[in-house]
Amino acid sequence: MKRSKQKPGEIEAGQRKAEQWHRLQAQRAAERQRLRDYKIALARDEVPVDTARLAPSNSYSIPDFVERGTYRPEPFVCKDCGVAEVWTPLQQKWWYETAKGDVFTKAVRCRACRTRERARKSAARRVHLEGLARKTPPAS
Repeated sequence: MKRSKQKPGEIEAGQRKAEQWHRLQAQRAAERQRLRDYKIALARDEVPVDTARLAPSNSYSIPDFVERGTYRPEPFVCKDCGVAEVWTPLQQKWWYETAKGDVFTKAVRCRACRTRERARKSAARRVHLEGLARKTPPAS
């Protein structure tokens, strides 16, 4: 027959489970608030900056978008083909926060030229490695 009185281990397990549940609820509420803020910012063509997710920088200066608190559409001209493009706030958010790009970099190439440049570098790397493989004698 099981005792009706809880053991200390059972009490602690219940408390941990309750704490975990409260933490999860707080995270969900914060995520819902971020989503609301994000939708409001999208309506204004601006996306909020999450400074905690930016890559560390050893600079004394602060980038404009961090000071402002939002990403804004930034026009630029592709340095390869000369086409005028716009670096969207969502693309900036991905570059700075997800890809952890340097906060002082800007877009300089359109998507087509970036793809072409990536393919050119990949081909050059492959040729280089093939040349090294031909020079290196086989291991015995």
